[in-house]
Amino acid sequence: MSDERWDQVLGHVARAVPDGGVRLVVGGAPEQARVLADRLAARFGVARVARPAERLEVARVGDGDGLLLWASGGRGDRREDADVVVDVSDPAWPVIRHIDAALLDRDVWFGSESRAFFAARAATWDSRFGDDLPAYGQAVAEAGLAPGWTVVDLGCGTGRAFPGLRDAVGDGVVIGIDHTPEMLDAAQVRARECGAALVLGDARRLPFGDGGVDAVFAAGLLTHLPDPAGGLRELARVTAPGGRLVLFHPTGRAALAARHGHTLRPDEPLNEDVLRVTGGHAGWDLIGYDDRAHRFHAVLARRA
Repeated sequence: MSDERWDQVLGHVARAVPDGGVRLVVGGAPEQARVLADRLAARFGVARVARPAERLEVARVGDGDGLLLWASGGRGDRREDADVVVDVSDPAWPVIRHIDAALLDRDVWFGSESRAFFAARAATWDSRFGDDLPAYGQAVAEAGLAPGWTVVDLGCGTGRAFPGLRDAVGDGVVIGIDHTPEMLDAAQVRARECGAALVLGDARRLPFGDGGVDAVFAAGLLTHLPDPAGGLRELARVTAPGGRLVLFHPTGRAALAARHGHTLRPDEPLNEDVLRVTGGHAGWDLIGYDDRAHRFHAVLARRA
C-alpha cells in the first residue's frame, strides 16, 4: 500500500502549498530527506536540486521564501520551525506529523494521518507498552467511578484500561471506542475477557445522546484532537451530571515532551490552569491533577 499512503500524504502537502506555487525545501534525516524530496519532485513534476547541509530543493514555479518540509527519521526528530513534518522512518508508510495551521486546517489532514500512525503500530503495541497495564488500573481506581455506571474508554487502543474499568463498574457497561480499525482488532481478546463492547468512532462526534454515559476514560487523547476545547465540550455533552472524565498518560507531560524532542508551553491543553479554564467553559470541574515524571492523571467532574 506504499503508493496509496504516499498519495494521501502528498495530497495533503499539495493542499498546503499556497496558490501560485512556492519553493519546497526538504531537510531532516539525510536518507529520509532524499526519499521525501524524490516523492515531491515526482508528484509536482519538477526537478530535485541538491542543497548544502543535506537540504534538498524541489524546484517550483512561483514566488515566496519557500516551505520547509522536515523528513523525520523517528521519535524526537523534528524541527520546530518546519512548515510540514513527515515521519519517513518507514519509507513505505509515511505519516504527516505536523502542518502549519496557516497552510492547512488540522481537521483536513489529522484524521487520516492519526489512523495511519496507529494502524502501523497496532499489532506490536502491547509488546512495546504492556508494562503500563498496572498504571492503567491504578488510574481507573483513583477516578471515583461507581458500580453500575456506563463508562467509555475513548481512544481505547488495545484495551489496556478494560480490566480496571470492569472492576470499577462491576455489572455496568464498558465501551471501547477507537477510530483505527487495526487497534480495535488488537483489542478483541481483551474486550471479550472484560465484557467490553467495541465501537469504531470519532471522539469529535460521539454516538451517544446527551448525558448518555456516566464516565469517559481517555488515555493520551486530548492533545491528539484538532480542537481540544471542542473535544472537552463533546465529552461534556455525552456525560451525565456528576459523571467523570479521566485524562491519563503513563508518562508525565515534561518527560513525554522530552522523549519527543519538544519543550512544554504554558498554553498547552493539559497545563493545569488551561485545563481548569477550558474544562470549566465546557461544563467540567477539575477535581484532581497529578503530573509527575511517571504519569499524568487528571480527573474532572461533570457539573450539574
